[in-house]
Amino acid sequence: MPEKPSRQISLELGEKESEGIYSNLALITHSPSEFFIDFARAMPGVKKTKVYARIVMTPQNIKMLHNALEQNIKKFEERFGKIKIMGQEGQEIGFQTGRSSEDLP
Repeated sequence: MPEKPSRQISLELGEKESEGIYSNLALITHSPSEFFIDFARAMPGVKKTKVYARIVMTPQNIKMLHNALEQNIKKFEERFGKIKIMGQEGQEIGFQTGRSSEDLP
C-alpha cells in the first residue's frame, strides 16, 4: 500500500496574534452548514461582556477540531494529570453549548 504524501503547511503568526486572546466563555451555535464559536471573557457579577473572536467552521472541520482536541487533552492528562472541572451550582462563567442558529446576534 503506497504511503500518503505528507502535507506540510507553513504558518505565519503575526505579532498581535502571537499574544493570544484569553477566553473563559465560549458560546457555540450552528446552522445546517456552519458552526459558530464566539469567545468572550466574563467576570463574576458583571452582566455584560463582549465577543473577542468569532470562529466559523464547516461541520466537517469542527468534527476534525473536536477529534484533535480529544487527542490533545488525552496527551496532556497523560503527562500532567487529569484536568479537574469545578462544577459549582449556579456558576455563570464557563463554556456553553446548545444554542440554535436563531440565537445568533
